[in-house]
Amino acid sequence: MDKFRMIFQFLQSNQESFMNGICGIMALASAQMYSAFDFNCPCLPRYNLAYGLGILLVPAFILFLLGFVLNNNVSMLAEEWRRPRGQRGKDPAVLRYMFCSMVQRAMIAPVVWISVTLLDGKCITCAFCTSVPVETLGNTSHSDLSQGEMKRVLARIPCKDIYDGQELIANEVAIRYLRCISQALGWCFVLLMTTLAFLVRSLRPCFTQAAFLKSRYWSHYIDIERKLFDETCAEHARSFAKVCIQQFFEGMSTDLAAAHCHPPRKAPADAGEAAEKLLGITDQGTMNTALKNWHRCKPPLHLHPPALPSGNGWAGEEQPPTHPPVPRREMAAYYSRV
Repeated sequence: MDKFRMIFQFLQSNQESFMNGICGIMALASAQMYSAFDFNCPCLPRYNLAYGLGILLVPAFILFLLGFVLNNNVSMLAEEWRRPRGQRGKDPAVLRYMFCSMVQRAMIAPVVWISVTLLDGKCITCAFCTSVPVETLGNTSHSDLSQGEMKRVLARIPCKDIYDGQELIANEVAIRYLRCISQALGWCFVLLMTTLAFLVRSLRPCFTQAAFLKSRYWSHYIDIERKLFDETCAEHARSFAKVCIQQFFEGMSTDLAAAHCHPPRKAPADAGEAAEKLLGITDQGTMNTALKNWHRCKPPLHLHPPALPSGNGWAGEEQPPTHPPVPRREMAAYYSRV
């Protein structure tokens, strides 16, 4: 249990590694889902295209949304975007950096799903089987078939058990042709995504290094500030509940002592420490006001150093240069009576 606790604390402290791990797990899950998926093409002219493209794109879109749902920074980005301006301005570059980081992580699982689907070739075979060039790959001597009948025959290409157009075009020839095109599209898609990832991750900081560092710093600051605020609220709530419960039992003890003429018990030694952690906020209305003020008017990002006590009027300002004290010279005068 201690090892699992240490791993969980490490993942909580290093959120980037945690999110990368989640994205990797989702990518592996998407590949496993496709391998376990039972693909059944309807083999009908009007439904093949919708079914094939639906299997290709709809799960990818669902995985993309799941990437946002599992990302803890979504609520932080929405909160930072919708909060009132107050005493702290909102930098659009920081919000763009946070959004782009979330999009990059959320796209990993959909890209894996689309790549695996295209490389397998079943979706493209089902979706575009009616577009096979019969004039090039098949036998065009069956000119007595109408356009609708030919499409109905070609739509059965993915279903080997019910395909009855071997005289028009061989089933294996059509499937190999469509799978070849699908695999070519898959590798082109993998190459395109890899190139885009390289450009985004490598070349963007080279052109706008100062802006990139600024956006990354303040995005980390917003994340850390929210974590510390949540920890402070949790500690305050724990102290508030502890003091409230202690006061309740102290009141009960006082009432019982008055009824049975027993001396009341002393308060525990840690009651004063819990009261100090309340920071003067000791009622529900004051706490609600503090939380509302935190949302509406966050403190400005300008830290004031504590004023040093001084009696020369320089407290809180820049101190003048100090010089070492000059040693006092003692002079002695001698008088003669002559």
